[in-house]
Amino acid sequence: MLALVTAFAVVFVVELPDKTMVATLVLTTRYRALPVFVGVVAAFAVQSVVAVAFGSALTLLPDRVVSLVVGLLFAVGAFLLLREGFSSESTSDAGTPEVAQVPFWRAALASFGVLFAAEWGDASQLATAGITARYGAPLAVGVGAWLALVAVAGIAVLVGRKLAGRLPTHWIQRVAGFLFAGFAAVALWQAV
Repeated sequence: MLALVTAFAVVFVVELPDKTMVATLVLTTRYRALPVFVGVVAAFAVQSVVAVAFGSALTLLPDRVVSLVVGLLFAVGAFLLLREGFSSESTSDAGTPEVAQVPFWRAALASFGVLFAAEWGDASQLATAGITARYGAPLAVGVGAWLALVAVAGIAVLVGRKLAGRLPTHWIQRVAGFLFAGFAAVALWQAV
């Protein structure tokens, strides 16, 4: 249960201000909400399985090596989050496109493709692999990570662009980045 809760908490915090949420918001402005949600949830399921499989493979290694790999995964995640959190790029949107009237399957497939591609090497995928390696509970970690991703997608779909305008994403990314750096330091300390 601890692995599931840890995975949910870490992935939720990491994904809330991430490009995944922004992509879901943008997709929701272009397509109806339900097909976007279905496509995004399916993409997250596949990505969670990939991350858990990688993390499970790490558990076959000696504890010291696992701690080193987990530390490096969290360090890479910290770097990515802090780089994005401290970037000076603005993500403001000039206009709101109208919702396209496309078939359900087409909107769901487009949403799946966008989010599937956006998640590769993402901080949440690295965190899921690291937590799986740390706890050795792939099912619990996979479910926790997937539920966190679904929760973030749900927030993005339900609240839409209003949330993006009020949430200081760069601060959340910075906090998550420093949290990842702390996880990396602890794991690397255990490796030594």
